[in-house]
Amino acid sequence: MNDALYIECGWQSVNHVGEQLCGDNVNIVDVNDNSRVMVLADGLGSGVKANILSTLTAKMMSEMLAGNVHLTDCVDTVISTLPVCRERGVAYSTFSIAQMWDDGLIRVFNFDNPKPFIIHNGMAFLPNYETMEISGRKIDFCSYEADENDCLFMMSDGTINAGAGEILNYGWQLPQIMEFMEGMYQPAVSAKALATILVDRCNILYNNKPGDDTTAAVVRIRKHHAAALMVGPASNREDDERMVKDFLKEEGTHIVCGGTTAKVVSKVTEKDIEIVTLDGDDSGIPPISRIEGIDLVTEGMITLHRVYEYAEDWLGQNKSYFDWNYRIDGASLLATELLEKATDITFYVGCAVNPAHQEDDSLGFKLKLQLIDNLAAILKKMDKEVKVRYF
Repeated sequence: MNDALYIECGWQSVNHVGEQLCGDNVNIVDVNDNSRVMVLADGLGSGVKANILSTLTAKMMSEMLAGNVHLTDCVDTVISTLPVCRERGVAYSTFSIAQMWDDGLIRVFNFDNPKPFIIHNGMAFLPNYETMEISGRKIDFCSYEADENDCLFMMSDGTINAGAGEILNYGWQLPQIMEFMEGMYQPAVSAKALATILVDRCNILYNNKPGDDTTAAVVRIRKHHAAALMVGPASNREDDERMVKDFLKEEGTHIVCGGTTAKVVSKVTEKDIEIVTLDGDDSGIPPISRIEGIDLVTEGMITLHRVYEYAEDWLGQNKSYFDWNYRIDGASLLATELLEKATDITFYVGCAVNPAHQEDDSLGFKLKLQLIDNLAAILKKMDKEVKVRYF
């Protein structure tokens, strides 16, 4: 297991009402194995023009900084490349930048966005910013040595405009946002979930009709957390024992999916299977089980398919988060382990054909492998380290 801290990045946006494209853009670039750059750009206005301007700004800034180009040169290049609004004479795009290292060092640069804030030990505060001038633009900057579970919040001005003229007289001010996120923060909540919670609250203040593109981008400094998931018995029954023993040697959380798989694990470990009944569960997901020494035992295909749907949504608007995050059915518990908690995931996939499924193509062997491959691909898009072992 990697002893270095894990740099977890997550963001969420809602578009200006009536617009198909968001005028904000977030771009994340891995510099090397121990460093990342995240840029949040807010294009002038809304719609197509704002989307193009913010996308170019975020892309150019992040790629140049990842290439060790000095910030001054980055800003000069962007200013000389992108236009200034002739009508209003204001900047093409505002931006916030976070440069992060896995030893906890974070450098923040902010140009005309709400000032990024930090949550440390459950308390929100503004770091000590200094100001420098580059090409006539005043840019706030700071360096911060983050501890485990510290979070950095970057935002477009749609957040502080939320509710203006609707629920609130003057919008949602930064101190109020910081106080709200203090109340919502928990050390185990992911960067993506924190960004989702903040943007969802802004959308509520806008009465679900945002008067501005609204984006939150969050950096969370955390430890690596491993999870191993076993699904299906080995294609050769003689390999079942080796598969289970290799699976149990993995660090972190151990998850078993599927009734047949649970029977194989039970036989090898000589531990009984206990069915767990959840009162009031209306999720439609089959019940979970318990095996001593295993952290989570779920049903197979139905549960995994529901988790795949949650994962697809996670990459988009993440609306189902507010459903599964508060449930305790098998799919919700598995989604919490894979989407929220785990950073390093190993799938142990048994390639035996289940006799019960041979006549049903919709639940067949090929579908199982395709589902695992698709889920693994989405988890990789979440910046998780994913390995798949076949038996």
